[in-house]
Amino acid sequence: MPEISLTTLVLLCLAALVAGWIDAVVGGGGLLLLPALLLGIPHVPAAHILGTNKAVAIVGTTGAAVTYVRKAPVQVWTAVRIGLAALTGSMCGAFFAAGISSDVLRPVIMVVLLAVAAFVMLRPSFGAKAEDADRAPLTRARIVTAIVVVGGGIGFYDGLFGPGTGTFLVLALTAVLHLDLVTASATAKIVNVCTNAGALAMFAYQGSVYWQLAAVMAVFNLAGGMVGARMALSKGAEFVRGVLLVVVFSLVAKLAFDQWA
Repeated sequence: MPEISLTTLVLLCLAALVAGWIDAVVGGGGLLLLPALLLGIPHVPAAHILGTNKAVAIVGTTGAAVTYVRKAPVQVWTAVRIGLAALTGSMCGAFFAAGISSDVLRPVIMVVLLAVAAFVMLRPSFGAKAEDADRAPLTRARIVTAIVVVGGGIGFYDGLFGPGTGTFLVLALTAVLHLDLVTASATAKIVNVCTNAGALAMFAYQGSVYWQLAAVMAVFNLAGGMVGARMALSKGAEFVRGVLLVVVFSLVAKLAFDQWA
């Protein structure tokens, strides 16, 4: 592990705490955690940044998933199947990533995100908790669509480019499975555990993880994830919707900065 000062370690742990909270509520914790690692331990191989990030994130994501499963109506097996499809999709995306320029992808993703933000703002009922009598049944066709489109499609995007994957998962699960935003966030966490596990296994095999640093930061990420999940469960879909819009606009700003700054 590279030598870092106590001040840097404290700041990295605080970033892990907040990132865990964001990721548990609506996804997108990597928007904070990855830049923090890049600034905190510069001049190290990019693979080690990504590997350490995965080692931290999987702990918080798992803690959030367990918290959600205990209290939210999550179909764990459905979520795991979507997660396995996402894992396969991400591996395919990573295979094609070398031939795709991020300069081409960023403007496209920004337009998609702005369209998503407009849709969420203009449709206040999107992702609201519905009464059981009003909720559409979870049919086999919708589950297959979720596995192929949400799991495979967003998994492919994650391997190809990556930013905002957790947020896209929440939105897509809400739209395809007609889940409320809280249940969609819970389901997305289980999917994220699957994809993070696959990525972490590859980074660990390559020796690209700073395990000691990851272990310290993971404690804070776990705390943030569990607090975020509890807040989402207690405050409901409207709270998640507000955080979602903040994360979407933050992601657009980051992509715009990377593209033109």
